[in-house]
Amino acid sequence: MIREFTEEQDELRTTVRKFLSDHSDETEVRRLMDTEQGYDPEVWQTMAAQLGLQGIAIPEEYGGQGFGWPELGIVLEEMGRALLCAPFFSSVVLAANTLLASEDTDAKQRFLPGIADGSVIATLAFPRPGTPLRVKAEQADGGWRLTGTAPLVTDAHVAQLLLVAADTGDGLGLFAVEAGTDGLRTTLRPTLDQTRKLADVELTGAAATPLGEPGNGAKTLARALDLAAVGLAAEQVGGAQAALDMGVEYMKVRVQFGQPIGAFQALKHMAADALVEVETARSAAYYALFAAEDDSDELPVAASLAAAYCTDAFVSTAHQNIQFHGGMGFTWEIPAHLYFKRARSSQLLLGEPEYHRAQVAERLGF
Repeated sequence: MIREFTEEQDELRTTVRKFLSDHSDETEVRRLMDTEQGYDPEVWQTMAAQLGLQGIAIPEEYGGQGFGWPELGIVLEEMGRALLCAPFFSSVVLAANTLLASEDTDAKQRFLPGIADGSVIATLAFPRPGTPLRVKAEQADGGWRLTGTAPLVTDAHVAQLLLVAADTGDGLGLFAVEAGTDGLRTTLRPTLDQTRKLADVELTGAAATPLGEPGNGAKTLARALDLAAVGLAAEQVGGAQAALDMGVEYMKVRVQFGQPIGAFQALKHMAADALVEVETARSAAYYALFAAEDDSDELPVAASLAAAYCTDAFVSTAHQNIQFHGGMGFTWEIPAHLYFKRARSSQLLLGEPEYHRAQVAERLGF
């Protein structure tokens, strides 16, 4: 599966990078991460109306642009590079792909057009690997009601739609809960990475609509999380590349003992190792993107492989960037810490590398 991006896809990258350069520079990232909302609603609408980014990989029949995973991967890579503060990952990667992975046509027609045009921010509440499912679904008054807690849900505090994984008693089910529903409460959590907001979700008998057949959501959720892992890997590659570029640029201008510190052999070796990690991570992420595009049988393995490698590469490169900057790298004024915090939060978002390496082994039959 050897692929190259087309000229049109390269043009998309240029367009998205220019947009993010204008709307997600360091000053804007620092401003937005200090707000409770965590994003700029005007920029969010511009992304949807002028660039069509929220709907880029949503089929045209549901109001999207009808492109695929390579295009979405390009967008995510550039967003990771710019540390975009916006609920894009939660809405487009988590929620939209959960809907698309389901067999519920009515839910797709109801919710996807709003996600595509930016009028609906959505997210997915699911148990992280190794954590219990804390939400229960019960039938009552002719419908379904959810009770329990879902901790650390991405952008839940600004979401108009929450897709919630719950125990139905007959298996895992996926349910749609709309903002404003009685019995739904979200609480923003203070976190290390201020560029990606997390909130706790509390449900006390909240009315919910099943997504597909209640109790049969495990397969849908598994596919959605595999696709989310692919999307996160692309984002991590962008962040790792930005951290490496930042460190290399600093080594060109920081002079010590009469020469740029980049001339020192030890630092050259460190930079070369970081470059190998970033390029290998990029290869893993791109392979997974094309596996998702082809709906290949290799997707589960490719997704976990990319998740494990890209996570490690981003954490390592972001840490190395701080080392390149020396003592200044630990200061608030230098943006190196922003990438390191994003790398660490992404490390936990969909499961740590050890979990994904175990998934690779299991999926290969070892």
